[in-house]
Amino acid sequence: MSSVELRSDHAAREGDGSDVPRHVASNRGNARSRIPIAPILITLGAVAVAVLLVWAMWETYMAAPWTRNGTVRAYVVVMAPEVAGRIVKLPVADNQFVHKGDELFEIDPADYRIALDQAQAQAQRDAAALDYARANEARNAHGTKQGWASTDLYQQATRTLLQSEAVVALDKVAIAKAQLDLSRTVIRSPVNGYVTNLLAQLGDYAIVGQKIISVVDNDSFWVDGYFEETSLGRIHDGDPATVKLMGYSQHVRGHVGSVARGINVPNAQPDQAGLASVNPIFTWVRLAQRVPVRIHIDQVPDGVRLVAGMTATVEINQPVPLRPKAQAEKACAC
Repeated sequence: MSSVELRSDHAAREGDGSDVPRHVASNRGNARSRIPIAPILITLGAVAVAVLLVWAMWETYMAAPWTRNGTVRAYVVVMAPEVAGRIVKLPVADNQFVHKGDELFEIDPADYRIALDQAQAQAQRDAAALDYARANEARNAHGTKQGWASTDLYQQATRTLLQSEAVVALDKVAIAKAQLDLSRTVIRSPVNGYVTNLLAQLGDYAIVGQKIISVVDNDSFWVDGYFEETSLGRIHDGDPATVKLMGYSQHVRGHVGSVARGINVPNAQPDQAGLASVNPIFTWVRLAQRVPVRIHIDQVPDGVRLVAGMTATVEINQPVPLRPKAQAEKACAC
């Protein structure tokens, strides 16, 4: 091939474009058409999940009032004897469930039976004296009318009759008191509940007014949720509530029973002179006060054991407002 032909062939290639630039252009077009869509979809999905989580957290922590500062509470009946004596019966054990009216313990009734017998015997003797006084008063009244008895004797017989009647009345009171003391030797449970912290033993001497047995009223459990004062505006009586106990995964259902109307104010405590004691320290950070909200328990799941003093998380579920049509239907149904 001559030099002229070589030049013409090289010029033709430069004019038409070489093979290498054609391959490069085709690869760029394929790269643009092969942009991966999977990372974009994953990113969009992650953003959507994050938005949902943020919304759920906002609804949980900001929209619905809630607090981790909750406590399970119950009424405790403290049984103290009204008569003194040695404990001769103790049929219950610690943490035992008792029904209303069940016997808790018994004090030795011997002394009180003797006191009752003595009061009854005294009443019989005074009743005989009253019969004699009535007969004597009637005899002197008849003698005074007939003229063979003096007025002084009649008045003396009348006074004796009145005194005998008063003594008989006192005897009736003494018998009632002896019967009452005898009945108080047996102490029974006034509620359905659990005996707790039982320290008394057989043979212990019970003193009047001394605490012997405590019974936790099983029908009186409730939950106190201590909410910040900034949340009280969204809490109303009757709002449904969810209680999460620390030791259980199940939720206890209830509703708002009431909101406390007062808490302790340290500045309101007067000093020895009766003046208000005001703390002079005032910081820029002001902590919200905690106000007790009483939660009435509606439903306890199976397997959940309520114990007074347990820690609980309380959430107030805001009721969904009714539509105008639903409100009208509810009003008509009422």
